[in-house]
Amino acid sequence: MQLSRDELVRAYRSMCTIRQFEERVHTEFATGDIPGFVHLYAGEEASAVGVCLNLTEHDSIASTHRGHGHCIAKGCDVTAMMAEIYGRKTGLCAGKGGSMHIADLDKGMLGANGIVGGNAPLACGAALSAKTLKTGAVAVAFGGDGASNQGTTAEAMNLASVWRLPVIFVLEDNGYAESTASAWSVAGDPLDRAKGFGMPGVRVDGHDFFAVHAAAAEAIARARAGDGPSFLHLKLARYYGHFEGDGMTYRAPDEVAKLRAERDCLKLFRAKVTEAGLLEPAALDAIEGEVAAAIEGAVRAAKAAPMPTPADLLSDVYVSY
Repeated sequence: MQLSRDELVRAYRSMCTIRQFEERVHTEFATGDIPGFVHLYAGEEASAVGVCLNLTEHDSIASTHRGHGHCIAKGCDVTAMMAEIYGRKTGLCAGKGGSMHIADLDKGMLGANGIVGGNAPLACGAALSAKTLKTGAVAVAFGGDGASNQGTTAEAMNLASVWRLPVIFVLEDNGYAESTASAWSVAGDPLDRAKGFGMPGVRVDGHDFFAVHAAAAEAIARARAGDGPSFLHLKLARYYGHFEGDGMTYRAPDEVAKLRAERDCLKLFRAKVTEAGLLEPAALDAIEGEVAAAIEGAVRAAKAAPMPTPADLLSDVYVSY
C-alpha cells in the first residue's frame, strides 16, 4: 500500500517528535527537576507510529510504563505531555499521573500502565464496547516481552478470541524485560502462543516503519471486519535503559551504538523515502527543525507552569455517573 506524501510527512513528524521528546526528557531528567520514574521509548518509534497511523480518533490504545511514544503517535498534545511529566497542573492529567500513568481519553489513549501486562484487559474492554455498540472502532494493546509472560495477557488473548473482539495485541520485543534477556525468560515462539489462542500472528522487523504499518493495516482491517483479534510480534530495540539511571551493564558495550548506526528507524525511513523520490531531504530537515522548536517550547512551558496545590489533592478521586 503506497502512502501519500501527507501520510509520509505525518509519519516522519511523529517519529521525530517521539525521538526528540525522549532525548530531551533524558537530558532534563538528569537535572533532577522531573519527579518519579521515566522509561524512554527512543529507538522504538516505528512501532507506535506504524501501528497508530492506521487508527482513527475513535480507536483506542492501551499502553505500558514506556508510554510516551504511544501517546505521541495517538495524537496527544506534546506540551501537555511534557507538563505532566514535570508534574505540573497544566499536564494531561493535571500533574497527577506523571510519566508512567499519562493518559488522554479524548484521544483514545487509555493510559500508560505501571502494571506489567495490565493494559491488555483494558484494550479488551474498549474492544468489547466497540463491538457491543457497533461503532466499528478497534483497540490496540501494546506490551513488551515481559508482559507477554503475564497471566493477564494470556487471559486477555483468550477472551478476545472467544468473543472475537476487534483488538490487536502488539508485542514490542526489545529483547529485555527490565534487565533480563528474553532468551532467558520467554519460552517457545510468541507466534505459537497466538496460534494457541486461535488468532493469526505475524513477526515483523520493528525498525522498519513500512513493514510495521503494512502488518498493522492488515490486522486492523481484519478487526474492523468482525474477524476478531490478531497478534503482531515486533522485533526492535530501545536505546536507553529500562529506566533513567539504569547502567545497562547487561548489554554489550557497543550494542546501542551499533543499533543507532545500522538499525535506526528514522535513518531507515529517511533512506527509503529519499531514494524513492517520495520526500526530499530538505523537507525532512525542515520537519526536524520544526519538531525541535516545538519540543523546546514544550519544555519552557512545562517549567513555567504552576504546580498542583493542596486544594487539588482530593479532586478526581471519586466519580459519579
